[in-house]
Amino acid sequence: MFDRLGRAWRVVATAFCFAIFGIGGLVLGVLVFPLLSLMLWARARAQRACRRVIHSTLWGFLWLMRTLGVLDYEIRNADRLRRPGLLIVANHPSLIDAVFLLALTPDANCVVKGALARNPFTRGAVQATGWVRNDSGGVAMVDDCIASLRAGSSLIIFPEGTRTRPGAPLQLQRGAANVAVRGDIALTPVVIRCVPPTLTKGEKWYHVPRRRPRFVIDVHADVSVAQWVPQGLEPVKAVRRLNHSLSDYFSREIRREVA
Repeated sequence: MFDRLGRAWRVVATAFCFAIFGIGGLVLGVLVFPLLSLMLWARARAQRACRRVIHSTLWGFLWLMRTLGVLDYEIRNADRLRRPGLLIVANHPSLIDAVFLLALTPDANCVVKGALARNPFTRGAVQATGWVRNDSGGVAMVDDCIASLRAGSSLIIFPEGTRTRPGAPLQLQRGAANVAVRGDIALTPVVIRCVPPTLTKGEKWYHVPRRRPRFVIDVHADVSVAQWVPQGLEPVKAVRRLNHSLSDYFSREIRREVA
């Protein structure tokens, strides 16, 4: 009985959190971000300010979800994400993975789907922050990512491109590897585990698990391109090699049991 009541409560609490997220996105996009853009004439300064607002707001959103009992989480080595200019790569098991990483990274750019720029709840954030859209074209997207990193902002990329279904093998796109190789930038891997799985690909928001899910966000040490790619390889082969090594790395780490 208590399990059923707990699950029913989490359905209600999840609906409330989704509503708050949507309303918050509209308020930020319609009121807060335009005001910041007017106050801070320099575009780069305005974008950084908007990213800081999102960073702080999402910390509050995570606190809300934990307080309401929607989920629990543990952050490991969070201090590693407070450094500037990081190329952050993470696996993508759940809908709210980006929420965790944006809340943990003070000045975070990220690669987002072009559809988010047309969604009324997220359009304002995409436009105000200068997040990189994945429909800008391969070369242009890589150049935009490298330029953002060179300017000192961190960059979040989910190499899978979309959420991977539980138990399915990882299939990484080469965007992150391209940025790392062509920009000669180290990777900061973040392994995300969620037990039991929730908000996975194709799963409705109200299909909450029987017990409260627990996320573990594990920030690993930086990995340089030279650690995984032999010297002298031409860029195309180096990207392929790095992407393969990154896939093996995440596949191995994901299988580790959460302590």
